[in-house]
Amino acid sequence: MAKKCDMCGRGSTKGASRSHSKIKTLKRQNINLQNRNVEGMSVKLCTSCLRTLEKPKRVKAKRKPALKEGEKKAPKTARTKAKAKAKA
Repeated sequence: MAKKCDMCGRGSTKGASRSHSKIKTLKRQNINLQNRNVEGMSVKLCTSCLRTLEKPKRVKAKRKPALKEGEKKAPKTARTKAKAKAKA
């Protein structure tokens, strides 16, 4: 069987171990696969996919309405207030 995540398809990567004389020896870095039952099926998942499965679904927040014509954004800090006074 392949050493790949069933959810994202991520597999092993190549890396190099270097000796003191800078000789490169290629090595294979496998991913951290875990066997889990998801919805009654046994699947191999990487640990990053396991973490995202445990997160709750996000709900998008409503956007603030855009500024109308003639409206200006209020300065938020004392520094921006000082700059606005200097320009006037």
